[in-house]
Amino acid sequence: MADTVLYEVADGLATVTLNRPDAMNALDTDTKAALRDTLLRAADDDAVRAVLLTGAGRAFCVGQDLKEHIGTLAAARAAQRTDHAMDTVAEHYSPIAATLAGMPKPVVAGVNGVAAGAGAGFAFAADYRVVADSASFNTSFAGVALTADSGVSWTLPRLVGHGRAAALLLFPRRIGADEALALGIANVVVPAADLAAEAAAVARRLAAGPTAAYAAIKESLAYGSAHGLADTLAKEAELQSRAGASEDHRIAVEAFVAKEEPRFTGR
Repeated sequence: MADTVLYEVADGLATVTLNRPDAMNALDTDTKAALRDTLLRAADDDAVRAVLLTGAGRAFCVGQDLKEHIGTLAAARAAQRTDHAMDTVAEHYSPIAATLAGMPKPVVAGVNGVAAGAGAGFAFAADYRVVADSASFNTSFAGVALTADSGVSWTLPRLVGHGRAAALLLFPRRIGADEALALGIANVVVPAADLAAEAAAVARRLAAGPTAAYAAIKESLAYGSAHGLADTLAKEAELQSRAGASEDHRIAVEAFVAKEEPRFTGR
């Protein structure tokens, strides 16, 4: 695994850290491939019950490494294959966003600094965002004559509404932590010095929770956003039947009756 993405698992929590601090965690090809593969590894690992995604240094992730991208554009022009210049979207960005949003366990983004372009998209695709008071977001795409990728056209409207999402994409700008909280992008804002501890605490709480129920909640929310009431009610019944048969549901009910705290197994 590339050292530009660090991976650590402890007590059910997988911590994934973008580790190019000198480049503000810009996404070169090696880093994108490593992040994609690391997140798939976390999604498939039964020992992992929650994921924390964060960045090393003063940035969460500033998106595409434009220094590398200049070379990609030049090579595509030389080969008269300019339509292949953005193959990275299908190869890297889309799978990363899909894995974050779709993995059957909760994902926390610990946004320690600027999150721009695809970096913002990865944060938006998480289930919960703990944001440093010094951090910021920027869609960035239109500023370099691109459209949204990394799932932003799906995630951002669900966070802030269609109109605000359109404005933030058409007129990209810095969104500070307080505004991100007001818009619904940030779930909680904490002092920068406390970000690592606070994000880890939230993620550890989720890692100790009813993992199968969390997976069903994620599936239910995604389904309900694209279906009508009748279909969503049917999906809820299906998912509740599955959750009701879980070991964790039995544990929770028994603990409630005994007036004890449940100790979930993730099953």
